[in-house]
Amino acid sequence: MLNNINRRKFFAGASASAAGILMGSHLKAMAAPAGEREKEENPSARSGYDIMKDVMKYRKIDTHAHIYFTDNSPGEQLDYGERLGIEKQVISRYLDVMPGNPEQFRKYNDLTIKAIKKYPAHLLGGFVLNPAYQKESLEEIKRCSDEGMIGTGELYYQVKINDPLYFPIIEKLIDLKMIIFSHAECQLGVGGYRMKYNGNKAPNTSIPEDFVDIAKRYPEGIFQYAHIGMGGDWEYECKLFKDYPNIYVDTSGSNNAENMIDFAVEHLGEDRLFYGADNSYYQSVGKILASNLTDAQKQKIFFDNYNNVLRKGGRHVD
Repeated sequence: MLNNINRRKFFAGASASAAGILMGSHLKAMAAPAGEREKEENPSARSGYDIMKDVMKYRKIDTHAHIYFTDNSPGEQLDYGERLGIEKQVISRYLDVMPGNPEQFRKYNDLTIKAIKKYPAHLLGGFVLNPAYQKESLEEIKRCSDEGMIGTGELYYQVKINDPLYFPIIEKLIDLKMIIFSHAECQLGVGGYRMKYNGNKAPNTSIPEDFVDIAKRYPEGIFQYAHIGMGGDWEYECKLFKDYPNIYVDTSGSNNAENMIDFAVEHLGEDRLFYGADNSYYQSVGKILASNLTDAQKQKIFFDNYNNVLRKGGRHVD
């Protein structure tokens, strides 16, 4: 009985037994023929499902990518793209929580311009700006457009998307038939109570209601709501956006809640989701492959939906 033996000896013995079982299983697997070892180590081999064949059968545009956060960028992004069959990545160097003055956003846009010129076959450029500097932002739109950039990169905390400071910026982007892409967050508590922002969340952070407000004001605008997979309340976001067809959501983020993609399609339709990684590459592809959508629907999300929007401005991928 347990109470008649030394507790430390019991757990030590149990650990040794478990280790022995594991080691024995490992040696048994190593002794098996190569084909049997592959089945033990790779569940895909056991089931006959070739996951990489499934990954590579879809054309892909990553609509949410960032550069120059590591010393290996953008080579790191290009490597992931090649391995996962991502034809194009829409890149930007976002402004984060910094003030975002003209010197800063011009510097970051110069980095993006340099990258897209070096890798034109793989990278599309999104520019960043800060509507608090209205004149400089409008000048930057022209400069970046002339350099071949396709729309905004992920605009950040500096100004809410529905702030009147944004109106001239949005009107210019509408004229150019460009996507207006912005970071946003959604923190909801019990019973719909909205929690106060914490963790260094700036008061100008856009929330879903801000997107609805600006989408109603500019129904001709094309708005990309960033990363439903970020960890916020994606069910609330999709329900709220249901009746606003000019709000698209990208699927990026490191969170992979079950049924996220199916739920989004159910509420928004199969034409309003953009594939995005936000630098979480394997998760981003896996969550779409794991959905219950048809091949045609998955292809729309991975490639067609975003490319069809780009087509409106003559910037599509052939």
